[in-house]
Amino acid sequence: MPETVTHCPLCGNQQNVIFDQREFHGYRVENRLCSHCGLVYQSPRMTGPELDEFYQVRYREVYQGSQEPSKKDLSVQEARAEMLVKLFKEVDITAVNRCLDIGSSSGLLIEKMQEAYRCQVVGIEPGDGYRIFAERKGLKIYQDLDEVEESEEPVFDLISMIHVLEHLPDPLNFLLRLKRKLLTPNGRLIIEVPNLYAHDCFEIAHLISFSRQTLAQMVKKAGFRTEFLITHGQPRSQLIPLYISLIASPADNLAEQDKFESENAVRLKRRTGMIHRKIIERLFPQQAWLLEYRG
Repeated sequence: MPETVTHCPLCGNQQNVIFDQREFHGYRVENRLCSHCGLVYQSPRMTGPELDEFYQVRYREVYQGSQEPSKKDLSVQEARAEMLVKLFKEVDITAVNRCLDIGSSSGLLIEKMQEAYRCQVVGIEPGDGYRIFAERKGLKIYQDLDEVEESEEPVFDLISMIHVLEHLPDPLNFLLRLKRKLLTPNGRLIIEVPNLYAHDCFEIAHLISFSRQTLAQMVKKAGFRTEFLITHGQPRSQLIPLYISLIASPADNLAEQDKFESENAVRLKRRTGMIHRKIIERLFPQQAWLLEYRG
C-alpha cells in the first residue's frame, strides 16, 4: 500500500498543498509542496520494502527497458563521469585517497576517479544487473550502505551521490549517517540532483524535487558547509540548467544549522523555468539537447 508522508523531509512541517499530479509509465505520481520551507516531495509514495524491491529488480526495466546497461546509458554515464572529474580538478580537489560512490551504477565514475587520483574506490549499487556489470570489471561494489558499514571499510575522504539524493525517502538522516560514520572530518561530499526549475522531475523514482535553495538547506541541516553550487545541463544540454551540482564539507560551526531559509514563490519559479526551457528548445534545438544524449 502507498505510504503517506506526514512530515516534510526537510523541515518536518505537516502543512502542505498539492503541487503536481501526473501519470509516469503507468504509475500515479503526486507531489506536494511544503507550506513552510518550500520543499517539493512525493506523497503518497512506495513504502520502504516496496522501494527496496523496486530498485533491486524493476527500476532499470521501468526507465530503460532492460536490467543490463544500454549503449546510450553508458555513453551518458561516461560523459557525466568525465565532466565531474574535470569539475573536481577545477574546484581544487587535488588529492583523494578513498572514494565511495553511492548509486555507482556501471562503475564508470569510480573508474574515472581511480584513473585521475590513483585512489581506492568503492561503490554502492542496489540494482542487480548494474552491480554485476561493475563487479565483472573488478570493482568493489556493495548492495547498500548497511553492507558497507558491516564490512568495516575505512572512512572515505570523498563520497559522491550523483542522482541519488532525490530517490531517498529520508535524505536528511542519510546525510547525517554519512557524516557521522563514513566521511573523514576534512572530506568532501559531492551531490548532483535534477533541478526542479528546469528538469521534468516528477517521476515515480523521484521522492524529492530539489531547487538550489532546498538542496543547500538540506546539506546545511545535516551539518555540512556548501563550498560550491552550480546549475548546468551537462552532458545532455549546453543551455538548459537540468541539474544542480554541489560540493560540501563537514561544517565546523554547527550553529549554522539553525539558520534556516525557506524557499518562496516555488510555483512561479517552476512555471517560469519550464517556459524558459521550451523557448530554448525552440530557438536553439541543437544546443538545447545534444544529439548523442537526447531522450
